[in-house]
Amino acid sequence: MSWTRPCDLKAQLLKMWDRGELLRGFVTEESVFPKRLLLKVPTSAEMAERFDEVRVWINTIRSLPRYRIEMREFNHRLLGTNAVPGEVWIDSDVDAVAIIGRQRDTARFIELVAMTRKQRPQLLPWLSKRPLRAVELYDEWALLLAIISWLEQHPRPGMYLRQVDIPGVQSKFIEAHRVVLSELLDLVLPPEAIDYSVSGTARFAARYGFRDKPVRIRFRMLDPRHALLPGGGEQDITLDAESFARLEPGVARVFITENEINFLAFPPIQESLVLFGAGYGFEMLKNAGWLSHCHIHYWGDIDTHGFAILNQLRGLFNTVESFLMDRGTLLEFKSYWGVEGKQVLHDLPRLTLEEKALYNELRDNRICRNLRLEQEMISFGRVESALAKLH
Repeated sequence: MSWTRPCDLKAQLLKMWDRGELLRGFVTEESVFPKRLLLKVPTSAEMAERFDEVRVWINTIRSLPRYRIEMREFNHRLLGTNAVPGEVWIDSDVDAVAIIGRQRDTARFIELVAMTRKQRPQLLPWLSKRPLRAVELYDEWALLLAIISWLEQHPRPGMYLRQVDIPGVQSKFIEAHRVVLSELLDLVLPPEAIDYSVSGTARFAARYGFRDKPVRIRFRMLDPRHALLPGGGEQDITLDAESFARLEPGVARVFITENEINFLAFPPIQESLVLFGAGYGFEMLKNAGWLSHCHIHYWGDIDTHGFAILNQLRGLFNTVESFLMDRGTLLEFKSYWGVEGKQVLHDLPRLTLEEKALYNELRDNRICRNLRLEQEMISFGRVESALAKLH
């Protein structure tokens, strides 16, 4: 049956709820009601051929509570004059939310709007835009407002989230709600309290002036003559980025590898150290000015992401050279080829001509589809041979 059923009418209201239309009016004070709903009625042929079914349908629609049913006369040469539903209306939001069973959520939202209008009217546009999310945050809303007030009183506090002293608020609560807090804080705080150059959940602390966990850089000294610690032995060291930047290691070469075992097994080499890489994160190296005086060699996987990381690193140090990321190495270890997941497809302008040619072959799948050679698949002897050629 193509005629509108009660569940079809309810579905129209549920769509309005899901789009936030039923709640938005409590913020804007502009109601969408009365609202006419879509109604598909029997045709004249169906009236004649299926009169009993039509009569049941008419009675069902007419008996629906909270809907305003406007009837129209229908004249039929065989059946005479009959009254059939012509339009279905919802006259108020009270009726709408009752039909779909959202009275509790609506009452909560009205409470949130009243609280926000009194304490933080700047956030009313957010409530209008994200009403369903606001309902989800009903139990946390008062704490969120308290955090906003605290930050307004302590702009760019220069402390760790753990040090924030707000009754009922733990640092884990702030961390768990960084996304919504960012949206709200951007509406309330003055521009000077926000660092617009950083964004994203991971950079919440930096954006609003909190201290963040220091970035750690792990490296090994590969030349005993340049040991940083007394007593010799393994020189596997981890420093915060600021301490690393102040180093004077006296090395001429720096190797960067993305694989921890390769990092640990990297052989001794004069006047050199090796860094344990961080994928797409090299910002922590930018203040280490002494690196610009070193020969930097990047060793990544031979795949599109490996070359993308190399391209990114050259954005900080334009003299970076790739290590064991050439076509000869790829073909030499064909038996160890693997599959790269989602490939990088954009152009990489900082690659050399040779690197760019291999990158294009990989991303265009000219050698093998989604081809990848992981760096740990390259034999240790091949590594030692390549290092010997650098002298």
